[in-house]
Amino acid sequence: QVQLVESGGGSVQTGGSLRLSCAASGRTVSTRVMGWFRQAPGKEREFVASIDSSGSRLAYANSVKDRFTISRINAKNTVYLQMNSLKPEDAAVYYCASRYVYTANYDSWGQGTQVTVSS
Repeated sequence: QVQLVESGGGSVQTGGSLRLSCAASGRTVSTRVMGWFRQAPGKEREFVASIDSSGSRLAYANSVKDRFTISRINAKNTVYLQMNSLKPEDAAVYYCASRYVYTANYDSWGQGTQVTVSS
């Protein structure tokens, strides 16, 4: 497992942008798949985006495709989520997560960072 700490959340107006960061620590960080998830009040946690260890394989939820961009800098053990054209429905607590490439389950989670979008 690795330790994950998110930052960058905040409050923006519809159409605004935010960049979330996830600082990771642990010996195997650079070899892991990193992901972002979110959970809105009263809703289940949902997948937002993921990136493989090399940064070449990306995946996005349909609801954020073309608006959000996930990236990573392995030398800094940091993963980012650039969020543009934010909508009220994007408001949620955003979580960073990590898993081994050969497993489907994320085994490390951050504490979350709140994103609020006002109309």
